[in-house]
Amino acid sequence: MESYVYSNEIIKNSLKAMNLPKNVRIFDTTLRDGEQTPGVSLTPDEKIAIAEKLSEIGVSAIEAGFPVSSEGERESIKKIASLGLDCEICGLSRAVKKDIDVAIDCDVQSIHTFIATSPLHREYKLKMSKEQIIETLVKSIEYIKEHGITVEFSAEDATRTELEYLKEAYKNAVDAGADRINVPDTVGVMVPNSMKYLISELKKDIKVPISVHCHNDFGLGVSNSIAAVEAGALQVHCTVNGLGERAGNASLEETVMSLDMIYGIDTGIKTEMLTKLSKLVSHYTGIKTQPNKAIVGENSFAHESGIHAHGVLAHALTYEPIDPEIVGNRRRIVLGKHSGAHAIKSKLSEIGVEVGTSVSNEQFSEIVERIKSIGDKGKIVTDADVMAIAEDITKRTLKSQRIVDLEQFAVITGNNVIPTASVALKIKDQVYKKSEIGVGPVDAALKAIQAVVGEHIRLNEYSINAISGGTDAIAEVTVRLENHEKEVIAKATSDDVVRASVEAVIDGINKLME
Repeated sequence: MESYVYSNEIIKNSLKAMNLPKNVRIFDTTLRDGEQTPGVSLTPDEKIAIAEKLSEIGVSAIEAGFPVSSEGERESIKKIASLGLDCEICGLSRAVKKDIDVAIDCDVQSIHTFIATSPLHREYKLKMSKEQIIETLVKSIEYIKEHGITVEFSAEDATRTELEYLKEAYKNAVDAGADRINVPDTVGVMVPNSMKYLISELKKDIKVPISVHCHNDFGLGVSNSIAAVEAGALQVHCTVNGLGERAGNASLEETVMSLDMIYGIDTGIKTEMLTKLSKLVSHYTGIKTQPNKAIVGENSFAHESGIHAHGVLAHALTYEPIDPEIVGNRRRIVLGKHSGAHAIKSKLSEIGVEVGTSVSNEQFSEIVERIKSIGDKGKIVTDADVMAIAEDITKRTLKSQRIVDLEQFAVITGNNVIPTASVALKIKDQVYKKSEIGVGPVDAALKAIQAVVGEHIRLNEYSINAISGGTDAIAEVTVRLENHEKEVIAKATSDDVVRASVEAVIDGINKLME
C-alpha cells in the first residue's frame, strides 16, 4: 500500500534507526474483550456476522470468546470455529483445567490462557505464592499442548508485575510449550517509553513471538501498542472501535493505520473495509462511534473551516493525512459559520448548482450570507438546507430589481400578549411602516404587510414545510398571491418561520408588480 505519511522526511529519518518488523499480526478480541464493554451483549448470529467480516478484512486471529462463561458463548464459538474462516480462531481460558477442557471442546485452533502475576492480584485475588502461580501456568500450558493446540500465554497485569518475576513466569511458559507470550497492560497504566523498555527487556530472554494487549484507561492504548512494536512485538491485540472493559482497548482501525501508513508495516488488513466494519460493530453493539473518532468517525475527513476547506479543495493532502477512500470513509465539506466562499461554491456544485450559470454572483453572495447567518446560530447546514436556500434565492427577484423590499420587521408574542407585528417596507425609494395584530406572529406580520400594499393584493394560500429535522430546521414557506391581473406562487426559506413567511410574501408581491 502506498503511504503518504511514511514519505514524510522527519518521520522517515526518525524510523531509520529502528529495527522494525516487516509484518505484525492483528489479534482481534472484539468478540471477547469488546463484548465486555458495559451494556454490550451480542447474540450468536451477531457474533458470527462480525467474525465473518473480521476474517474478510484480514485479521490474523479472532478471539471468539470465553467458552466457560456460558452455554450460549460456547455455541457461538463452536459455530465460528466450524466456518472455516481464513484466520486463527482462539478461545480464552483461565489457567484452570475446567476452562481449558471447555475451550478444547469448542474446536478452537488456539487457546489464550492466562493467570495474574502482579503483587496486587497474587495477594488479593488469587491468594497464591509466586511459585504456585508458575506451577499452575506450566501445568496448564503443558495440558493444552498435549492436545496439539497452539498456546498464547498472558501474565495478567503484567505491567504491574516485578520485572524479574515477570521474566521468570514467561520463561517458564515458553519452556512449557507456549507458542506466543502476551503482555497485557490490564489497567492501562503504561506510557510508550515504559512499554518499549518492557518489551525490549523481555526480548532478551524470550525467543517466541511477543504480543501486547493494551487497555485505554489513560487514552494510550494505541500509543503503547505501537511502542511495543517498535521494541519488537510481533502481534497486537485490538478491538473494533476500541471497545472493551472500562475505557476500552487499543482501537483496531487506529493501530492498523498507524502501522501501515506511518511505519510501513504490513498488517494484512484490507483497510478499505475499516469504516464498514466499524459501522457493523457499532450497529450490533449499540455503542455509537464518536463523530471525531480517528479513521472511521463521521468527522474524520470533514471540514468546515474556510481555510481548511479551501486547502482540501485545492489539494486534499493539505489538511488530510491520507485519502479517505483508503479506509472506506469519505470527505465531507460541512457548511457553517466558519465556511468560506470556496467551500460553499464547492458544495453548490456538488448538488448541481453552478455559480455563474445557475446562480449569479449577486445571488451567490446572498447564499453565502444566509449560510453564515444560520451557522452563527449554532446550526450545521445540511445539503438539503443548502438546496432549499439556493432554490429560494435563485427563484426570488434579485434585491437590486425589487420594487418592494423589506427594510425591517419585528414581532411581539407570548403568553397573555396579543401577537403584534411591525413592518417597514421600501417601495420605490419611499419607506412605509405599519403595525397590526393577528392570531399569531405570522398572521400579524402578513396583515401588516397587506396594510402597506393595500387590499388589491390578496393571500389565497399559505403552507409551511420543514426541510430538515429538528426544532431548528430550515422552514420552507410557500404562498399563493393574486391581484386583479394575475396569480403567482412564491417561496422562501429560513430557520425563522416568521421571516420565511414575510420573505415569501414580499417576493410574491414583487412578482405581481413586475
